Amino acid sequence: MTNSQRMIKGVLLDLDGTLYHGTRMIPGADRLMEMLTANDIPYRYVTNNSSLSPEAFAARLRGMGLPARAEDVCTSAGAAAEYVAGRRPGAKVFIIGESGLREAALNAGLQLVDSGADVVLQGIDRELTYTKIACAVEQLLNGAESVMTNPDLLLPSEHGLIPGAGSIGAMLQAASGKVPTVIGKPSPILMNYALERLGVEAADTLVVGDNLATDIGAGIAAGCATALVLTGLTTADNLEHYAAQAGCRADVVCADLDALISYISERIR
Repeated sequence: MTNSQRMIKGVLLDLDGTLYHGTRMIPGADRLMEMLTANDIPYRYVTNNSSLSPEAFAARLRGMGLPARAEDVCTSAGAAAEYVAGRRPGAKVFIIGESGLREAALNAGLQLVDSGADVVLQGIDRELTYTKIACAVEQLLNGAESVMTNPDLLLPSEHGLIPGAGSIGAMLQAASGKVPTVIGKPSPILMNYALERLGVEAADTLVVGDNLATDIGAGIAAGCATALVLTGLTTADNLEHYAAQAGCRADVVCADLDALISYISERIR
């Protein structure tokens, strides 16, 4: 049986570009969530964005009329903090990041420090300073481990594309020579974190996203079936370009969320 023919028992959903654009819900997102709920199909929202807490993401989704609890949201910040805490319980961490990453680190029992860190934990930081970069590099050169929430070089904003966590990470790596452990998509670390909370085996889970390199690549790496939706980054016009660039393809391509609903509906009975 091919991945596209598998029965679906759980779904992992990307957010930006898949269910919404900024603060605007993508047409069909509400119908998709209604269908999953009506058929008792468990789901989790999975995002590379480390800037906000699960509670903040859930509030954003609810504001668009989509069902969401904090426990339904899996962020790269939460997965990164759990990864560090699992290997180094109570570790001292120097953070380059925003409130979502700091909160996740504290919730995982990690100690936030300005010097003498065991780990430099880095995500997106839109208040980044040269002093903060210099401090992080000093600690990396003194033996601290490097952990990066996600490799996204660019991210969308209301003013267009801006540097993402991956761009900051590239600067830290260039200066320190330390190669970071990457947590977010396309790494399977975030996906395994989400699968554990979903409570469904990878072979029975469908990963849905609009980005071949991150969403679909991560789903493949984790052993899940994958569905690409042409609602965000990837369109019918650029699909082949991104497929060649990513070196992978999804098990199914859906033009919109209504097509995705039909695809899932045929595989949950």
